[in-house]
Amino acid sequence: MSTLEATGDTDWLAAHRDKIRSRAAIEGWVRIRGLPITDRAQAAAVIRTLTAGPLDEREGFAPRENHGAGVHSSSEWPPDQPMCMHNELSYRAEVPRQLVLACVTPPVSGGITALADTRAVLAGLPADLVRRSTATGWRLLRSYTGVVGISWQDAFGTTDREAAQAYCAEHGITTTWDADGTLRTVQQRPAVVRHPVTGEDCWFNQLAFLNEWTMDPDVREFLVAQFGSDGLPFTTAYGDGTPLDRDTVDTINEVYEKHTVREPWQRGDVLVLDNILTAHSREPYRGAREILVGMSDPVRL
Repeated sequence: MSTLEATGDTDWLAAHRDKIRSRAAIEGWVRIRGLPITDRAQAAAVIRTLTAGPLDEREGFAPRENHGAGVHSSSEWPPDQPMCMHNELSYRAEVPRQLVLACVTPPVSGGITALADTRAVLAGLPADLVRRSTATGWRLLRSYTGVVGISWQDAFGTTDREAAQAYCAEHGITTTWDADGTLRTVQQRPAVVRHPVTGEDCWFNQLAFLNEWTMDPDVREFLVAQFGSDGLPFTTAYGDGTPLDRDTVDTINEVYEKHTVREPWQRGDVLVLDNILTAHSREPYRGAREILVGMSDPVRL
């Protein structure tokens, strides 16, 4: 991972913008240290300096606070629960190729945004798993119960059922509405993709993170009791619909761990990620933690 020591403010950043973005698109990520970021406005300005073609979030799993023009808070996920390795919004038809994260307030402890090279992860996975995932892709199954996660209204940015239906049809998402108004969706995406700049194959998905076997066992048990095994708020499967077993999910997460790099946040840190070359996670933490995020450079894979 490249770490650049900033020698100025946003003017310095603007002068080095193209170099930083190009390096991230080849190496996977670049960390910038020493920028004078003390509040949200400065963090948002840094993010906007580094991004091109901001992408607003749709189909999210957790609330975010919008700071305008493609800048959001990090996902509101319980501090004591990890967010496992994933590629941001990899279940969408259009994905952000670049993420920029800016640290306003580092946590007292923990809260690391850990990183993993998806090229190395792909090379480290069992060959039969890679072959099957390449051939079939992966599926994301969601039930918008209104109890866990965000509502379909928040996920699709509308209160109009027909507008949500139209969005899903446009983006290759099949829909079913239960009698009680619960929306169930299924979408199928590639699990291995070719990077548009380097031409390398990358393990690009959220197959393990959003699978039921990655959940805390007590949480999974509660959700199955509440909604049934076919009504979980979310889970994943192979692209042909075959469920994953616990051993397969554990194997994927173990390979991620073998290739994980960790660096604690410092105030003013900025992390520029290529979202296809790099998976990321968020570890549990204590104390206040404020990281702003910008998603940009949308691409259809």
